[in-house]
Amino acid sequence: MKLIWKFNALLLVLFGVGFAVAAGVSYKVLQTNAREEVLQQARIMMEAASSSRNYTTAQIKPLLETQLKYRFLPQSVPAFAATEVFNDLRKKYPDFAYKEAVLNPTNPRDHATDWEVDVVNQFRQTSSRTEVIGERDTTSGPSMFLARPIQIKDPACLLCHNTPDDAPRTMIETYGSGNGFGWKLNEIVGAQVVSIPTTVASQRASFTLKVFLLALGGVFIFTILMLNLMLYWFVIRRVKLLSKLANEVSLGNLDAGDFRSGSTDEIGVLTGALARMKTSMVQAIKMLDGN
Repeated sequence: MKLIWKFNALLLVLFGVGFAVAAGVSYKVLQTNAREEVLQQARIMMEAASSSRNYTTAQIKPLLETQLKYRFLPQSVPAFAATEVFNDLRKKYPDFAYKEAVLNPTNPRDHATDWEVDVVNQFRQTSSRTEVIGERDTTSGPSMFLARPIQIKDPACLLCHNTPDDAPRTMIETYGSGNGFGWKLNEIVGAQVVSIPTTVASQRASFTLKVFLLALGGVFIFTILMLNLMLYWFVIRRVKLLSKLANEVSLGNLDAGDFRSGSTDEIGVLTGALARMKTSMVQAIKMLDGN
């Protein structure tokens, strides 16, 4: 096998290993970044929901206290307000979701589904836990969810959720007395759940990986072409001339030409050594012929 083919074969092996390692590391890093991007979006949505709840409690509910004596207004409920805000958001981003999933809710739409019940139970089993992060498949593709516990820390909440007898009459008239009661102080009754699709971020990461690998492949092709050109011009071409001349001299053709090189590199040193060897050979032959 010629030297240049050996050189290229070694380069291909090294590139293959390096390409595989780079692809694996890049894929992991990009997918991790994509996941962190989605998680950051989820946390922003969660904080927005909490801000909506706080605004409703601090500014909206006090304004409606007089009307609440005569008619129950769900707009005064922080959970209802936060849910409505994100329902409006879903008109533009239908795959984004926010829900206050409760095990025993007053409003039936807040009732926790099977997988949400599992999330709530994780909080109930470990009361110190503040977040649950996970992924699940939906009809529109994979989705990441972020959940935080809903814990009864304000005794005022029990006015509506302790017993039907204690609850506002207007609320009973709206939702009935069958659900949303029996809550206890410091009890975890549900979870705020934000769901965000991961498809877009994952596709963006995959596209970035493809561009990176194509660029890496292009750099390799350019590099190997340049290395081949340099190898041929500085090494192979000169070695071929030397080998051809050395072969002629070894066959007895002392007039084949002189070993000449103006370079001081390794091939130049080899050329000088072959030139001296030829000179010594010619002198030795002359001496033998003289005898």
